[in-house]
Formats: sequence, C-alpha cells, structure tokens
Amino acid sequence: MNNSTTPSMKVVNAPDLRLRIKTKSVKKINQGLIQTLKDMVKLTKTFKDPEGVGLASTQVGLRESFFVAKFATKKGRKFASIINPKILSTSKKTKKYFEGCLSIPNIWGEVKRATQIKVSYQNSDGRQVTETLKGVQAWIFQHEVDHLNGILFSDRCLEQKGKFYRFTGKDEIGTETFQEITI
Repeated sequence: MNNSTTPSMKVVNAPDLRLRIKTKSVKKINQGLIQTLKDMVKLTKTFKDPEGVGLASTQVGLRESFFVAKFATKKGRKFASIINPKILSTSKKTKKYFEGCLSIPNIWGEVKRATQIKVSYQNSDGRQVTETLKGVQAWIFQHEVDHLNGILFSDRCLEQKGKFYRFTGKDEIGTETFQEITI
C-alpha cells in the first residue's frame, strides 16, 4: 500500500482516537472546504494496492461531516464529494461485503450491510441531493457514514460476529490472498 500524502494531509490509522469522533455538520461550503475535498481525492488516489474508493474527514483528522467516494457514473468511475450525508432509509435485504479500510491497513473483515439505501447530502456546489444507491455504491456510502459517526468497519464486523483476514499478498497469477486471523 502506498501511504504517500499531499503536502499537508495524511491518513490517520487506528487506534488514533480522531477516528472515534462524531462529526459536526458543515455550516458553509467555502473554498477551504473545496480544496480539502480535492486534497482528499488526491490522497485517496495514491492508494493502489488495494485501491482507495473512499475517504472520510475523520480519516484525515477533521471533525466536520464530509467524505469523498469513487462512484460509478455513465462516464465511468469518478470521485464524488459528499457533504452532510444522511441515510434516510435502508432496504431489509442485506449482503455480506469483504471490507477493508485505509485507516486499518492490511486487515479485512466480513460486514453485512443494506444492499439499497436512500440518502441525502450536499454536493460541492451546495446543491441538496436525494437519491437511491444500490450495491457497491450503497456499501461505500454506509462505510463512510460510519466513519463520520466514529464507527469503524471492524466494530461492525465484531458486532456481527464476522471473520477477520490479513492481506498476505498476491499469488503467482496476481490473485490477492488472505489469511483468517483472530482479533
């Protein structure tokens, strides 16, 4: 994993208590916030193996409610800025996802999450967005909102009695390999 940083920003790793902070709403979208969101996207893009697909404000030591996430669009996958997110409703149907986190390097776990969610948030233009997310996009959104509430995927995994795994590398054909671990 590449842990390169933008000049003033780096990912906070567990057990740093800043990851446990419940964030406050963003009151005003200004140029400082826009630049922070851009820096977070740049930082997330430095993680290649595994690829970074989302980064919450708490993961860079900040206390306001926002994150960046790589979502599928009609033009391919691109990063979105999500400010003051709320999950309005969740489907009863859940799926177990194999989750990792940039703040808990090389550890993965099985976490059950809703397969569809209705959400509300502001984009970086300040426009209020309400939409339904499904599949991977719903999973990423839930994972990042957990961060904004001081919850890590490992907490969800433990409460659901899921299994944990350590990334051990890649085999001769490039398939990622994992070993089950006890926490």
